[in-house]
Amino acid sequence: MEIRVAGAGDVDQLAGLLGRFAQPEQPADAESAFAADLLSWWEAHQASHVPFLAALPSGAAAGMARLAIAARVPRPGGQGRLCGDVQSVYVVPEHRSAGIGAALIDAVVRHADALGAEHVTVHANQRARSLYEEAGFAVSHDLLVRTRGGR
Repeated sequence: MEIRVAGAGDVDQLAGLLGRFAQPEQPADAESAFAADLLSWWEAHQASHVPFLAALPSGAAAGMARLAIAARVPRPGGQGRLCGDVQSVYVVPEHRSAGIGAALIDAVVRHADALGAEHVTVHANQRARSLYEEAGFAVSHDLLVRTRGGR
């Protein structure tokens, strides 16, 4: 298996994975229409979102993850401050429990570290929480979250 930063040529595979992630029962023909939308979105957000793809030796996609990068307000002596957020980590069900999710998270975190991100956040579901904790994530009592609607 190979974990790599995805390129424009991977949009169809990423669209398929995002479709399965968001709507597991989605019809296959919906993926091609979504791929065009995803490519357009990607072109507009290349500087702020880095996609990763887990590819099997056959070339088939087994999983994905995304690092969202945000610039932070500079401080004296601290230009170029960044933070990151792990998003859309997904491994296809038939390849789960094989270390792919952990490898994707590791790749995202290493990339964020290489960029100099001060911190990386993630909104994890209960099932994946231990995976993130093993990667060095911890609950922070300083981070507050407000969802749409404020409740």
